[in-house]
Amino acid sequence: ILMRALVLPALLLLSACDVNALGDQAKRKAAQTVVQPVLGVNMPAPVAAVGTECVLDNASHAEIEALARDVGVEAGTLTVANIRKIAERPATQACFAAGGVPPLKV
Repeated sequence: ILMRALVLPALLLLSACDVNALGDQAKRKAAQTVVQPVLGVNMPAPVAAVGTECVLDNASHAEIEALARDVGVEAGTLTVANIRKIAERPATQACFAAGGVPPLKV
């Protein structure tokens, strides 16, 4: 009986984590469709894809959510400014350098 009492809450907790992880993955994918075209203006698609991952890897959860809100529309000036701000961070710059991504010109 004790084992059942421990297993059920543990399973519920794990299932909640999976739902959150799926939501985070969906937001990241949506943000990816916003960031990559912005970077792709000044670099080839494969390089923009690498740069996009660098930007998303160094964005906060709130920044990814904000970027994801522009899915399906052309990125506006605020979105481009947010991408630039993330791209200028030292960790993002290091990721760019490691991936052969040139400095951002947006």
